[in-house]
Amino acid sequence: MLFSISPIDGRYATKTTELREYFSEFALIRYRVKIEIDYLLALSDLNLAGFPVLSMEEKTTISSISSDFTVKDALRIKEIEKTTNHDVKAVEYFIREELKDKIPDSLLPFVHFALTSQDINNTAVPLSLKESIEISILPGLNELINQLGSKSEEWYETPMLARTHGQAASPTGVGKELSVFILRLKSQIELMNTIPHSAKFGGATGNFNAHMVAYPNIDWVRFADEFVNSLGLNRTTITTQIEPYDNLAAQCHAWARINTILISLCRDIWTYISMDYFKQSIKKGEIGSSAMPHKVNPIDFENAEGNLGIANALLIHLAEKLPVSRLQRDLTDSTVLRNLGVPFAHIIIAISSIEKGLSKLIINKEKIANDLTQNWAVVTEAIQTILRREGIEDAYEQLKELTRGTEGINEKSINIFVDQLLVSDSIKQELKAVTPLNYVGNALKGKK
Repeated sequence: MLFSISPIDGRYATKTTELREYFSEFALIRYRVKIEIDYLLALSDLNLAGFPVLSMEEKTTISSISSDFTVKDALRIKEIEKTTNHDVKAVEYFIREELKDKIPDSLLPFVHFALTSQDINNTAVPLSLKESIEISILPGLNELINQLGSKSEEWYETPMLARTHGQAASPTGVGKELSVFILRLKSQIELMNTIPHSAKFGGATGNFNAHMVAYPNIDWVRFADEFVNSLGLNRTTITTQIEPYDNLAAQCHAWARINTILISLCRDIWTYISMDYFKQSIKKGEIGSSAMPHKVNPIDFENAEGNLGIANALLIHLAEKLPVSRLQRDLTDSTVLRNLGVPFAHIIIAISSIEKGLSKLIINKEKIANDLTQNWAVVTEAIQTILRREGIEDAYEQLKELTRGTEGINEKSINIFVDQLLVSDSIKQELKAVTPLNYVGNALKGKK
């Protein structure tokens, strides 16, 4: 790991190990083998002329090539590729090797029958992405959301000074502000889940040319639809040699939006820490600064922000590049697509860092309350609104005159202002009852 070029496989290898099952070279080869084997078995149900009738034992033998796939098998495919200089063709030759002398020789010509390499790649890759999201990435994000939810519940009754444009503004709640991010994340996840994982499966240029010339009486469109659907994918019905990647681009954009929300969360928490609204628990032996012994830096949120930024740069490039191809096919998509797992690895790293950072937070209620009591000017919104209710036309202007550019607005100066108003004593009492600590609307009432 000391010689890894990427920190994904070096410094952060322990955090990204699970993604190797979906995005490594081994994983890509394994998914290709799965598609080839599943396709071969699907063909066996069509009663094609020349296709041997297979026993259950023979079908199990074929299926085991995929289900029992090993690193040794992948290395053999890489060895074959040295000769073929074609990765998918190497998979085909490997399967033929494995089947030789185990099933009728008449089956061998039907391995990779009438397919182009992109029928395999453009089915294997979306399947790997779909499964990585469902099994690894999304569960990790949901755990983070649950952690935010726990913090939000814990701190929901804590009022806090809001700071719109960085300036003191109408009070809010600590828990409520975290709930903003929870709702945003859940909304984007819901939207992301509506995007299909699309595959291409239609022969060399998407027209089933080879399939139909060999077996013109087979409904190959229906067969392809059913085959792709059996994998949990959606077949794009009209394509060139490759899947157009529009839905994959939408997936990339969806995850970029999720990342952007997480970046915003990191920056807000970072700012609250700098304002001393949160302390951070200290682990014995850890060092915040090599020069300043007193520091406990918010490094987890900084680490997450950096990784999310890298992820978004790659996701946006994937989203903008993959749907663009010269005529029916060029190879730029192939080399770019090999990096599909990289942004998701950075997302996994970021999620882990945010979770670690959140677990260290200790709320500083004294500092938060002090900020509220030092900013009595924020209740002027409440006062002018009540005065408007009472029919006083220049209420806003009166409060503006009192507070704009004025230092030292406090409870006393507010009460002096109220006492001078030409309103009833009951209204004055109502106005004086409003404080920065209780002028919170429904911010402390739990989830809306």
